[in-house]
Amino acid sequence: MRTVEEHRAALVGLVSALPPVIVGLSESLGRVLAADVVAAVDLPGFDNSAMDGYAVRSADVAGASAASPVVLDVDGDIAAGDTRRHELRPGATMRIMTGAPMPMGADAVVPVEESDGGVQRVTLMLAAESGRHLRRRGEDVRAGDVVLRAGVRVKPGRLALIAAANVPEVSVAARPRVSVVSTGDELVLAGSSLDHGQIVDSNRPMLMALVEAAGAELVGFGHVGDDGEALASMLELGRGEPDLVLTTGGVSMGAYDTVKEVLSRTGTVEFTKVAMRPGMPQGAGLVGPRRTPIITLPGNPVSSFVSFHVFVVPVLRALAGLDPELAMTEAVAAQGWSSVPGKVEFTRVVLGGGRVRPSGGQGSHMLGALAEATHLALVDAATTRVSEGDVVHLLPLVGEN
Repeated sequence: MRTVEEHRAALVGLVSALPPVIVGLSESLGRVLAADVVAAVDLPGFDNSAMDGYAVRSADVAGASAASPVVLDVDGDIAAGDTRRHELRPGATMRIMTGAPMPMGADAVVPVEESDGGVQRVTLMLAAESGRHLRRRGEDVRAGDVVLRAGVRVKPGRLALIAAANVPEVSVAARPRVSVVSTGDELVLAGSSLDHGQIVDSNRPMLMALVEAAGAELVGFGHVGDDGEALASMLELGRGEPDLVLTTGGVSMGAYDTVKEVLSRTGTVEFTKVAMRPGMPQGAGLVGPRRTPIITLPGNPVSSFVSFHVFVVPVLRALAGLDPELAMTEAVAAQGWSSVPGKVEFTRVVLGGGRVRPSGGQGSHMLGALAEATHLALVDAATTRVSEGDVVHLLPLVGEN
């Protein structure tokens, strides 16, 4: 029986990193940067006003106050977007709007609230020192600065920074192409009328959703019954030319475990038991003329769900050229629970306020409890009981954070 770490390493070893791709700014949201983003311009790109008000030479308003205001001529207006180069003469001011470029000679701004709002001549009541209400060129970012590092995901705020840095396209990690196949005569589509012994196929839509939530591209999906020829044909064709195939079901010790029966004959797929709960029966290898990596997941819904997080996510990250190491966090157990000896247990838990509790029944078929979970708590093989107050290691669920 393999350890979790041994099986994960074997799966990651099946794949090679796909080359990064260049995408336009509008296509970058949610993608992971494959290279640093370097600013092409200063931010701000020029000295500009942080307020609506009056651009002044600070020496001209020295000592100004409500009790002793300064009156200056207004030599015109500067609006945001004005591309002309203005120069402020001594003893005068110019009305200026937020974001508008400062005129040469001006070194401060008096907000309109500290004035009488004059258009020809204005009474100013603030002794604005040099630099007051100014945004200096390059005070945020200098051209040539690395503004985002490789490995970070592009979020809306980061996308705005890339745009402001005048970078029209970025190098991002490839999105692995994934095909999902569920197996079993007992499975029917959601919305079907169920005969005795039939169940709704929840694994396929669940895995399809997980694939996309993990940042990969779904290129094919289907269902085959317990029909070895149909399964072999589907895998041989490799529709969509996936970088990874996921199957669910048919990998245990049953008489009708078709996935195991068919793929065992290829000599390129290995089936094993992993010392974990849920998700002990696992398989992986290469299939089809393109020698496409395949991961065969258990058929129990929770086992398949847990296995995706523990094994498939690292493989997807490796395919994308990212560190396959899983990002863990910690929290304190709000209550105790037991764990099976000799196996790593992945308890479905709910995290709130830095404390976790089991999300409900932990059976490998219990989707009701799974739906509430936010994390998997990793309980090592040597631990048979988690006590209230213990620190536990957590694996965030895909799509929850």
